[in-house]
Amino acid sequence: MDVLFVCDPPETFSPAADSTLVMIDEAVRRGHRPYCALLEDLALRVDQAWVRADALRIERTAAGLVAHRERAGAWRSMAEFGAVIMRKDPPFDQGYLTATWILDRAQSPVFNAPAGLRDFNEKLSLAQFPDLAPKTYVARESTEIRRILAELGGRMILKPVFGYGGREVLLARHDDPNLGSLIELATAEGTRWTIAQEYLPDATRGDKRILMVDGEPIGAVLRVGVPGEVRNNFHAGGKPAVSELDDADRRICARVGPVLRERGQFFVGLDVIGGRLTEINVTSPTGMQEINRLGGLEDDATMQARFWQGLERKLGARART
Repeated sequence: MDVLFVCDPPETFSPAADSTLVMIDEAVRRGHRPYCALLEDLALRVDQAWVRADALRIERTAAGLVAHRERAGAWRSMAEFGAVIMRKDPPFDQGYLTATWILDRAQSPVFNAPAGLRDFNEKLSLAQFPDLAPKTYVARESTEIRRILAELGGRMILKPVFGYGGREVLLARHDDPNLGSLIELATAEGTRWTIAQEYLPDATRGDKRILMVDGEPIGAVLRVGVPGEVRNNFHAGGKPAVSELDDADRRICARVGPVLRERGQFFVGLDVIGGRLTEINVTSPTGMQEINRLGGLEDDATMQARFWQGLERKLGARART
């Protein structure tokens, strides 16, 4: 089948790290025909979603996989695609939001479901699982943030509601002489809500990224930060390390998985620190290549193969109903 990836420019993909890249390669291996589109290639014609899609070709190089676009320039109805895979990286801004409204009219199955992408904020959705997560607050007023800091024992994490890749994550302490400035930066001087979250000391040992397909865990990797860095994200210099699911992880997956499935969030990355759920990443979670390398996974055992196995099952079940 023809498969449409809505994504960033393929030439910007990291050969050794990008999960979308290996998803595309696996689509080819399974006999599908991958296409890609950027946000500006999407359009709504009355009540139907259309797209200006480019065919994708995969090249194997010494550095890893490289995706090439074969410019077509022709517009097609999205109904012509067997599946649409939304893999556009954040920020979740006006353009991203509008794209989800267009994808609502795709007349083809979209993974992850656009309505869920809009509703399932990656940080605020923790409020659905308060017993699994560190104490998490949202505020924009300085006095309230200082009150939260005192309630949390004088140390907490500040991060933007729409943040991604570890950007603008701050460690706030009651004895920091720069605390006022940190709060001003985090809230854009009181004009922007920010997440204030309980600090977890286990973060110094790394945070675990758990990949979920259709509500079930398929693999995990530990992200370990560099010395002196509060963030463990790969984008912030974090390094991957072998990790397995423990009992706490399985309890989290068992609780969160059915909710994700119900909301059409097919491929998701859960972030877990010390057995506590810290984020639910639904937009474009990564980690596939790192898990593959650390586990020596090949062919049908890879993360991208597990992704496609689940997706093809989903499409098969849809066709039978």
